[in-house]
Amino acid sequence: MKYRIVYDRPAVKFLKKQSKETQTRIIRAIHKLPIEGDIKALSGNKGFFRLRIGSFRVIYSVEHDLLIIRILDIGNRGDI
Repeated sequence: MKYRIVYDRPAVKFLKKQSKETQTRIIRAIHKLPIEGDIKALSGNKGFFRLRIGSFRVIYSVEHDLLIIRILDIGNRGDI
């Protein structure tokens, strides 16, 4: 099954500030979701997950019935 990836505004804003190499690295890791990657469920928020990409964190949710992955925010480890 192929999931459609939807980026929220804070995620897009963060990506635009990064270098092309960093953007490519983050986007490649996101496109491997929901199966592959360093993924953990967030303990305080049911239905939300985080993906670790080096020092970056991606907060996202998955809507399995609609086949959508919503990227809520991306940031540095200490900021997310």
